[in-house]
Amino acid sequence: MGMRDYLFRMKQKTFFLNYGRKIVGEWGSAFLNQRAFEEPKVLDLGLGEGWDLENIRNGSVNADIRLYGIETWEPNVLIARSKGIEVFNVDIERQTLPFGDASLDLVVANQIIEHTKEIFWIFSEIARVLKPGGACIVGIPNLASFHNRMLLLLGRQPTTIELLGPHIRGITAPSFKRFVTAGGFFQIKDMTGENFYPFPVPIGSALAKLAPLMSVALFFMLVRTSEQGSFLRLLDENFYETPYYRGELSEQRHAL
Repeated sequence: MGMRDYLFRMKQKTFFLNYGRKIVGEWGSAFLNQRAFEEPKVLDLGLGEGWDLENIRNGSVNADIRLYGIETWEPNVLIARSKGIEVFNVDIERQTLPFGDASLDLVVANQIIEHTKEIFWIFSEIARVLKPGGACIVGIPNLASFHNRMLLLLGRQPTTIELLGPHIRGITAPSFKRFVTAGGFFQIKDMTGENFYPFPVPIGSALAKLAPLMSVALFFMLVRTSEQGSFLRLLDENFYETPYYRGELSEQRHAL
């Protein structure tokens, strides 16, 4: 059995940890519980079946929490709606989110950013819809994970950005920190890791907490500052040689 086959088998056994459901649920509910929100509004980008929102709701002491999700796959949409989640079909890389400025308390983007090119647009929309002091929980695969480093040493492609795969971005903790804090729109409140290939669940989770920069998945708790303007201004201040999407002036924003 080759190293890639061995890592794949271990990955299948511990893959569920990569989504950090416990981390997202505890961070999200704790944030809402610490604040006196009358009717907290939470949005999940890339909702799936609504697992993260369910966990946040279950841990929240506020019964009036309102849950929203962005999801395009119809089977997931139907399941999420059956759980009381209001779901919208939106292209997060090309369309505005269907919420007014500073209208949401918490945004979740768990294992979605690595699938996208237009991260400037996405984070400009997150910054727009979040209230000052609102939070954003981001979960991403770690390009600098232990198993990816071993693969690179052998001249192999890291599994996080396998060409025959779904991800189009490779992200490390230092790079994401530089990106998301640029312009002063977000501050990082907390960061942790989860899973550690090729170790089994108990050992992998412990190692991820001890050495998050080499964990399989990274999780960040961001807080929206009072910085005014648009995150997209970074594209005006820097030349990245890539025609990133900046939106259409004719787009209309609809507040709930």
